[in-house]
Amino acid sequence: IVMDIGMPGLDGIEATRRILAGNPAIKVVALSTYSDKRIAQQMMEAGAKGYVRKDAAPEELEQALRQTAQGGSFFSPEVTGTVMARLRGEARGTPAPTLSAREREVLQLVCEGHTNRDIGIRLQISHKTVDTHRSNLMHKLGIHDVAGLTRYALRIGLIS
Repeated sequence: IVMDIGMPGLDGIEATRRILAGNPAIKVVALSTYSDKRIAQQMMEAGAKGYVRKDAAPEELEQALRQTAQGGSFFSPEVTGTVMARLRGEARGTPAPTLSAREREVLQLVCEGHTNRDIGIRLQISHKTVDTHRSNLMHKLGIHDVAGLTRYALRIGLIS
């Protein structure tokens, strides 16, 4: 599967997690405009076997698809350092907070401009639960307003 990371409704990282939870034999290659190493790391943690930037030459995507189909992996040069650090178990700076799947969903929907009530209906939870998730996100990320949440979501590739 060639997976875009910035998709409306469900981002590519969470979609990859869900797909691979249902069928771990599937090979996923992320295709992204983002070169942020944190996004590449999140895709690897979700189970992607490759990561290619959208501005890469078509041959690079072809190589990624061939290598992953044959059981290997392929990462664009921009994220190779992240892959190597992960293999060596090195920490790079302060680790980014890990968001749960539900927190990612709520964050994405908040940043897309949905109200707590709309988010609650969409996720089949109460609007008060949405408000709790939103408050927890702000506390966890050290962000105090929706604009800050939106900047964070843009930076990590959750929204485009």
